[in-house]
Amino acid sequence: MAELIDHPCVQHKLAIIRNEETGHKRFRELATEITKFICYEALKNVPTREVIVQTPVAAATCRKIDTDIVVVPILRAGVGMLEGILELVPTARVGFVGLYRDETTKQPVTYYERFPPQIRGGTCIIIDPMLATGGSTVAAIDLLKENGAENIMVVCIVTCPEGIALVESKHPEVRIYAAAIDDSLNDNKYIVPGLGDAGDRLYGTSN
Repeated sequence: MAELIDHPCVQHKLAIIRNEETGHKRFRELATEITKFICYEALKNVPTREVIVQTPVAAATCRKIDTDIVVVPILRAGVGMLEGILELVPTARVGFVGLYRDETTKQPVTYYERFPPQIRGGTCIIIDPMLATGGSTVAAIDLLKENGAENIMVVCIVTCPEGIALVESKHPEVRIYAAAIDDSLNDNKYIVPGLGDAGDRLYGTSN
């Protein structure tokens, strides 16, 4: 299931990050800011436990998050969203998945994976600015499950119906959170209107 984060502040920042004239420095800043907003909503139902905190006046009954949060960026563009989550949840642990698309089979191939043991029993958040065809996202979910993860969600900035449909067909229990659900993919498998190549725009590697 995909959930659109339609908050006015998110949509305002989305308008700026989409703009082709937005440079890589501002693009990175906006990716961090938008990610923080999306994750704020995505984590609203994580389990909590009651704790007693002594204030200067009296004891207060409070709540703290009662699950390990594990953030898993898909290399390389997903790293551009990492700071946003870590600002929101500084104690989160981080795993990594590196994938590339085989030019012959057009299927994602894993070249790197590293997960903390807390993915078992914790809450795992896969991050990638663009959920386009969905192939890389499904491959990342597969890897997490193979390593013992059970509670997984996906946070992206922009997605499209094709990517959502693939994830839902393979992993229907995984929730997707996005700032935009765009129209479709073009012949080059870019989201339309999308952001362009998010990795290039994050790191200034485009022409």
